[in-house]
Amino acid sequence: MTSSVLEAQGLGKKYGRRWALRECTIDIPAGRVVGLVGPNGAGKTTLLKLACGRLQPTAGGITVLGGRPGVTPAQLARVGFVAQDTPVYAGLSIADHLRLGARLNPRWDAAMARERIARIGLDPTHRAGKLSGGQRAQLALTLGLAKRPELLVLDEPVASLDPLARREFLQGLREATVEHQFSVVLSSHLVSDLERTCDYLIVLVESRVQVAGEVDKLLATHHRLTGPGRDPHRLPADQHVISARHTEQQSTFVVRADGPIHDPWTVSRLSLEDLVLAYMDKHAAGRRDALEVRG
Repeated sequence: MTSSVLEAQGLGKKYGRRWALRECTIDIPAGRVVGLVGPNGAGKTTLLKLACGRLQPTAGGITVLGGRPGVTPAQLARVGFVAQDTPVYAGLSIADHLRLGARLNPRWDAAMARERIARIGLDPTHRAGKLSGGQRAQLALTLGLAKRPELLVLDEPVASLDPLARREFLQGLREATVEHQFSVVLSSHLVSDLERTCDYLIVLVESRVQVAGEVDKLLATHHRLTGPGRDPHRLPADQHVISARHTEQQSTFVVRADGPIHDPWTVSRLSLEDLVLAYMDKHAAGRRDALEVRG
């Protein structure tokens, strides 16, 4: 296994005049469960399709597992992909899906697929079209896992599931990553799901990467500061302001700082959701300011 599962340098994808992804530079270590998060339209699906070779970049470059995505059958065999709508063939039975997977994938693990289907309580004779949303998602995950990928890419696989089905899907994913030791990139706009599953985070907002890194390190270097009203430009240079909110008497900042906070602030830790929302709020505030200027 390579030391980096995915590397991108200045990666961009343009549709007509609109950039769906731009200036994306990231280096994701192998063996991680990566959460890719951002609002709808941020570029998450575009990045994942570029990583799987389903799209070609407009600018920059990307390598996955040390090679260009999707250029050879051998490269395709190393990457599994589960799309947002967890596509399965409604007219085929679960057993049919497993036989099809065995024909199409040279690294197919038939024993693991059968064992997993039995463990989650699915009847192999049932047609996929008769399954619930959660059961279809589990079937799609089984097909992705049985491919024995080195990288499994999941594009919002739990977006349409109820809370119980989401929990069961993510629990199955966590168990599989521990047992089989592969890398995962999981996109979602449900940060609570990522908080329980992922150890590496990428935040995409308005088609650009805002922050990327190990979750523990990001949470250790981001802080919420609350205190008397203050201009953010008066903060120390090593405290990079991510977002700011002000009342008449008080200011609240989310800052990124590697060293200790010496100013007389009330300092509190952030949850992963707090951190993500701070980066999203930064851009929302910028749009509000631009509208006020134009107005």
